[in-house]
Parts: sequence; structure tokens; C-alpha cells
Amino acid sequence: MSTSSSSAAEKDFKRVFFKIFVVFFIVFLIFFLIYFVNNHENNNYIIETLGLNGSAEKGDSLFKINCVGCHGITARGLVGPDLHSVTQRLNDKEIIKQVTGGLTPPMPSFEIDPVNMANLLKYLHSLE
Repeated sequence: MSTSSSSAAEKDFKRVFFKIFVVFFIVFLIFFLIYFVNNHENNNYIIETLGLNGSAEKGDSLFKINCVGCHGITARGLVGPDLHSVTQRLNDKEIIKQVTGGLTPPMPSFEIDPVNMANLLKYLHSLE
């Protein structure tokens, strides 16, 4: 008799373990899909931006409108860091992610079209 109750307990354990496994797998799959969709959209934006040849003059104007409050009129830094060597510290892809995602507080994220982002990158490269 102990064999059948042991067998029943084993079947119940397997059933519960299987249900938990399925739930974790579904949750993992959902997070993976969300991550993939977000990165895919971001990658298309980055690819498009890097394919453009920006204008340092237009980037300077964009910088003066949006960035001087934190980085100063000469981009030497105030609340935000000095940007004169930013293109040596970060590659263009990292700079794009920083600007569009505001990855280091208190920097806000900016919704900026690829053309203007290319202009801003060109301006940042001119600061070297």
C-alpha cells in the first residue's frame, strides 16, 4: 500500500513541477519578446541615424536649444559633464542610446529624429 501512495505523491509532485515550469517558461517568453521588440526598434533607429551624414552647424543649433542648460554654452559642463571628449569615451551607438534614453540621471530622454541625431553626433565629434 505504501507503494501506491508514494506513486500518487510522485505523480502529484510531477504535475505541480510541470505547471510551475510552464508558468516560468511563459513568463520568460513574454519578457524575451518585449526585449526583442524594443531592441529591434532601437536598432533600426540607430542604423538609420548612423547611415546619415549630419551637419555640425545644425547640431550646434540643436545643442544650444536643448543641451546648454546642463552642459553649458561651450559644452564644458555644468550639471552635466564636459562633452569635449565624449566621442573618445563613447562610440556613436552609445551616445545615441544616452541621448534617446537618458541613461544617466538627471539626464532626460529625448525623442529626436534620425536626421537631428546625426547632426548632434556631428557636432559632438567637432568638439574633440
